[in-house]
Amino acid sequence: RRSIMTDNERILVVDDDPIVIRSCKKILISEGYDIDSAANGQDAINILQTKDYSLVITDLMMPEVDGLALINWIRNSKNQAGIIVITGYPSQETIKDALNLGILDYLPKPFTPQVLLDVTSKAMKMIKAKPVSEQAPEEDIASKTADIQKIIAENRSKPGSLIPVLQQAQEIIGYLPPSIQKHIARGLNIPVSEVHGVVSFYSFFTMKPKGKHSVKVCLGTACYVKRAEEILEKLRETLNIDVGEVTRDKKFSLESVRCLGACGLAPVVVIDQNTHASVDPVKTSALLELYD
Repeated sequence: RRSIMTDNERILVVDDDPIVIRSCKKILISEGYDIDSAANGQDAINILQTKDYSLVITDLMMPEVDGLALINWIRNSKNQAGIIVITGYPSQETIKDALNLGILDYLPKPFTPQVLLDVTSKAMKMIKAKPVSEQAPEEDIASKTADIQKIIAENRSKPGSLIPVLQQAQEIIGYLPPSIQKHIARGLNIPVSEVHGVVSFYSFFTMKPKGKHSVKVCLGTACYVKRAEEILEKLRETLNIDVGEVTRDKKFSLESVRCLGACGLAPVVVIDQNTHASVDPVKTSALLELYD
């Protein structure tokens, strides 16, 4: 469970569906967040002109002023609020537009309470965090920049080169620290914000080192109703870490994902490349014993 809310954990939820508003309020207030709401983009703008928020959670498809227009206004007004997009009509184009505007995350409807809480918690940590320091010695990263540069040169002229470059860079270093993101941005001649947006959006990219074994718990609807939240909590207790962290011995890292595409096997835990189906929450810790 999260700690008591601090003064700057104030959230504005923007959606023209009152059911979504009520659901988000109920879920987030129960965790101690201070929540206000708006029915469309213009109402949100009016509120944002009089009150400060750490985070804005907004739908995209709304009457009058839609979500993208609201995000544009927030960015142009120099408002410092972080932004999460929720929508029932996701498309590659809208995702690209939103990422280019620097959103923190993207949440397709319908979503479970646990996924909303995890995404919100992750966003709050990003908002509060100081600039991320390098997690590995500078010389270790510097020694691998020649390999990264070779990858950039091989992909620079190809359409959609960013994701393949990021994938190969992560394979070499193990994660994507800020210095590598900047290096890739320069090499591909694109804004650092675009690189950071892609890295923070896709769950298979990480800005932190991972453990020897990567543990992923699916929190999609099918897994959630079959006690995936209990599985995640059991793993937190057993490993003594939270989602996104690595054990002290660097053996395990823990992640939650929105869907692993294996709903018929729910609840699902993936460790490295191995999918464990129909996991019993009571026996969750036994899975870890299979990995040395």
